[in-house]
Amino acid sequence: MHLKLPALAAACTGLFGLAVVFAFFYAPADADQGLSQRIFYFHVPLALTSYACFGWGAWKALKYLRGRDERADLESYVAIHQGVIFGALTLLTGSIWARISWGVWWSWGEDELVLFLVLFLFYCAYFMLRFSVDPGPARANMSAVYALFGVVLIPVSFLAIRLSKQFIHPVVFKLQGPQMTGAQFFTFCVCLAAMLTLFATMYAIELAGKRLDCSLRELKELLS
Repeated sequence: MHLKLPALAAACTGLFGLAVVFAFFYAPADADQGLSQRIFYFHVPLALTSYACFGWGAWKALKYLRGRDERADLESYVAIHQGVIFGALTLLTGSIWARISWGVWWSWGEDELVLFLVLFLFYCAYFMLRFSVDPGPARANMSAVYALFGVVLIPVSFLAIRLSKQFIHPVVFKLQGPQMTGAQFFTFCVCLAAMLTLFATMYAIELAGKRLDCSLRELKELLS
């Protein structure tokens, strides 16, 4: 862990530097949306990273249910926590783009927006459930089952974007391929790599902190 964190932090810093440069100075401006389109390079990677966080949390929850390993329970919790952070940033950047492009912050008639909000709120409720039960096997079991149920909403949310009427949420990735230039697609890939590396870095830092906190509590119990 001590060797991995500095490497992750360095990679994250470098990739984010490249992402900002490419998004604002390398990728050509969109002919219709102009400058506001550049938020796409951060909004979509944020959304995909939040899906990855929730998926990783569900995978760790499954590992806990199969092996009753307390480490997997903590790893699932941290991944979902990170997913909620990235999900909140997804909603924020999406609302900013919608306000600039369409003059509204939100549209309740758009299924893809509502379904992503449902996914976000579902995982926010995960913490209400988790901290309403005392620490122990019962809390870990309930949290793991909840996390697994939530992962079903991810493909539903993603499919809603594919079926969008394209009022608020235009579809960029189609069966024919990405609807953007080579420079735009390369910039998108760099931004996605930066977001995923940011998740890996934040996940490792929070997990290390939580494990240290657990060790300190156990030490206090032994000394008391």
